[in-house]
Amino acid sequence: MIIYGKQVCLYALEKHPETVTTVYVAKKGILPQKLFHQFHDKIKFLEEKWAQSMSKGGNHQGLLLEISPLAQPAFSEVKKEDFLVVLDGLTDVGNIGAIVRSAYALGADAIIATGVKQLNFEAIARTSSGALLDMPFLLIPNILDVCNELHQVGFKLYGAAMDGTPIQKMEFAQKRVLILGSEGKGLSKKAQGKIDHLVSIEMKHAFDSLNVSAAAAILIHRMGYAVK
Repeated sequence: MIIYGKQVCLYALEKHPETVTTVYVAKKGILPQKLFHQFHDKIKFLEEKWAQSMSKGGNHQGLLLEISPLAQPAFSEVKKEDFLVVLDGLTDVGNIGAIVRSAYALGADAIIATGVKQLNFEAIARTSSGALLDMPFLLIPNILDVCNELHQVGFKLYGAAMDGTPIQKMEFAQKRVLILGSEGKGLSKKAQGKIDHLVSIEMKHAFDSLNVSAAAAILIHRMGYAVK
């Protein structure tokens, strides 16, 4: 698994050194001296054209890492947690990365991506500023299976929707799930049939909606504290 960009690579080097197999350097002085000495036996210097090739034209900022593939936690373990975020058909890696970052910073226990068969985890690691390396993240394509199993172990499912109850007026079950629909379609019909409560963000000014990642940050923050 190749990740690139100064911020996410430095995060991985500092927080998860055991996962790093190779450090690719394409810009002199990009590594702090401490990290340069710590990883000197794993460093390989690259010409710019090879760095561009490895990053597929992305902004690598002179630093790339090869790291161990991310390990997906067992669903059976995730079901023991209290606060989960479920992505219902989201595919945009920028939005997913931002949601991962907010979920990790604001105290969600895990994220489950549904409605898709695969995701670009390298890009999500980058757009999450490295938070994906610490956030339990599962990919389970069938949202009905996820919802049914979470209901069976006592979770209440809350779906984000414009016509939901304003989240400022709600309290939430101890075992709770926030379900976020995709940008274009919102919550899928499969998810809507399983949700216990729809929640929304009350606007101060007339506006159609917030970006899904911005809405996620607000909803996750509120659901992290307003527990019965």
